[in-house]
Amino acid sequence: MRVLCTVTGSSSHARALLPLVSALAAAGHAVLVAVPPPFVPGFAGRQVRVAGVMADLHAFMARRFRGGGADGSGPPGEGAVEFFAGPHLADSCAALLPAARDFGPDLLVRDGGELAGCLVAEVLGIPHVAAPSGAANHLDPVRLLPVLNGHRVRLGLPAEDDPHWIHRYGRMDCMPPAFSFMTHPAATTFAYRQPADVDPVEVLPHWMAGLPTDRPLVLAAVGTVLPMLAGLPGGAFGAVPVLNAVVAGLAQLDCVALVATGGLAVEQAPARSGVHLVDRFPQPLLLRCAQLLVTHGGYNSIREAVGAGVPMAVAPCFGDQPANADRVQELALGDRIADPAAVPDPGRVAAVCGQVLASPRIAGEVRSAQRQILTLPPVESAVADLERLARGAL
Repeated sequence: MRVLCTVTGSSSHARALLPLVSALAAAGHAVLVAVPPPFVPGFAGRQVRVAGVMADLHAFMARRFRGGGADGSGPPGEGAVEFFAGPHLADSCAALLPAARDFGPDLLVRDGGELAGCLVAEVLGIPHVAAPSGAANHLDPVRLLPVLNGHRVRLGLPAEDDPHWIHRYGRMDCMPPAFSFMTHPAATTFAYRQPADVDPVEVLPHWMAGLPTDRPLVLAAVGTVLPMLAGLPGGAFGAVPVLNAVVAGLAQLDCVALVATGGLAVEQAPARSGVHLVDRFPQPLLLRCAQLLVTHGGYNSIREAVGAGVPMAVAPCFGDQPANADRVQELALGDRIADPAAVPDPGRVAAVCGQVLASPRIAGEVRSAQRQILTLPPVESAVADLERLARGAL
């Protein structure tokens, strides 16, 4: 079987697809991964071909906001359609089609928010399936339909009447059904357990292992996207104020905290506090021994936290993050710190984190979700389903 995989979004989207890509290659299938050029190095040594042909979504977003675009803080459907199906989609299709025709895939697997792959699969007449992705959990197929139909016409494809056509072959999820974050599930969903450690050679720095253990360990991070967008005009996606509030709030809490700044210039914590600032940390490893994750509400961070049995305090900023924060609250997997795009008050940060740490109900629900994740088949099992899909047996 020859499988074409397409990725957009951030480097975290690429990392989330790595286990499936590796499983396909390990099973002896030929795999071509099409990504934006900056993501090419992340697939080195994976026994797959990589083509840096996809449009850079972040470059498009930066141009859009510098031109006076919306700040992305509204409902996921409003801005997400433009971000994921805007003019850059035509560029990705134009670059992807020749590479796809040359490769000759039997099946296309796309990052859930990557829609050029869906259109290219229609041109080639092959099945396509969406891999788990945070933004795709909340993309409204009804809103997408007229925009995608415009792209279809330009590609010489017939317009579609069914908005759910993009998931006609099904979609994949990495959460158990009772804890799914999909707001628009497909008729057929394949759920698999993604491994926590994408990079098997990553280790914990010795100084982190030596941190005090007499207080809760709290991790705080805002993912990979917000630091990249921090320089946009008008204060859009203000990661630095949020991080400053988190640092100040955690300094009020009796805890040991590690805050990943993403390289941003964040105010230092008081000298006598237990808060430590780093550019990044190995989040999947540290979650194994953490008691709380303070997060922006990105889907990969949520998945990793639930898989490790760690409750969350969520400060959402844009895109799918507000809806994810609502779902975290609904499932009692944690609590929301602030409203979307709002800078949280340090006192509120300390109060919410303290309440989540002390809540038996939240601890119990997180353990329940963690155990249900462990009932899912491993991601390697997805290979057999994809083989049947390529044969038309599903």
